Amino acid sequence: MIRIDNTLLSEDIFEKRFVCDLNACKGACCVEGSSGAPLDEDELDILDAIYDKVKPYMRPEGIEAVESQGTYIKDIDGEFVTPLVNEAECAYVWFDENGIAKCAIEKAYRQGDISFAKPISCHLYPIRLVKLSEYIALNYHKWEICAPACTCGEALNVRVLHFLKEPLLRKFGKEWYEKALKTCNEWLKTS
Repeated sequence: MIRIDNTLLSEDIFEKRFVCDLNACKGACCVEGSSGAPLDEDELDILDAIYDKVKPYMRPEGIEAVESQGTYIKDIDGEFVTPLVNEAECAYVWFDENGIAKCAIEKAYRQGDISFAKPISCHLYPIRLVKLSEYIALNYHKWEICAPACTCGEALNVRVLHFLKEPLLRKFGKEWYEKALKTCNEWLKTS
């Protein structure tokens, strides 16, 4: 692990290459898994506040899931997550004409209806955050459904740190991201 301020980064974030390839994976990360997208506690009130503006972009099944379960739920591990439709896809998912799963929250954001892009756990994927006593650990999450993203990242030579610039800036700020880039460059020289 590499320390930057109050964060600990997995070396995989500097080493692994990754670029989402939605044409290949069809947004499977929004559909697969046993739980919804992890949520920070400060995102809970945001989901409540933006729901009415996100709702027009949602599928009827998603609306039904949110209206019966809530804008967020606690999973079996006691963590806050987005609700699911029939224990499958995230309630906030919609599918485009090519069958690609997309986020209704992000669509509302891109349309200018809300100022919240989407849950940070979704924005940062394949990085998962783990809160420790004094640090936040940033871990690279390897999932077989993202094999096309790894292939695409290799072909384009884009590292996880670079691919996730926007959400890392959103979460940790410009100064932190510049330190991460500098640390990555130094790490690459010694690897």
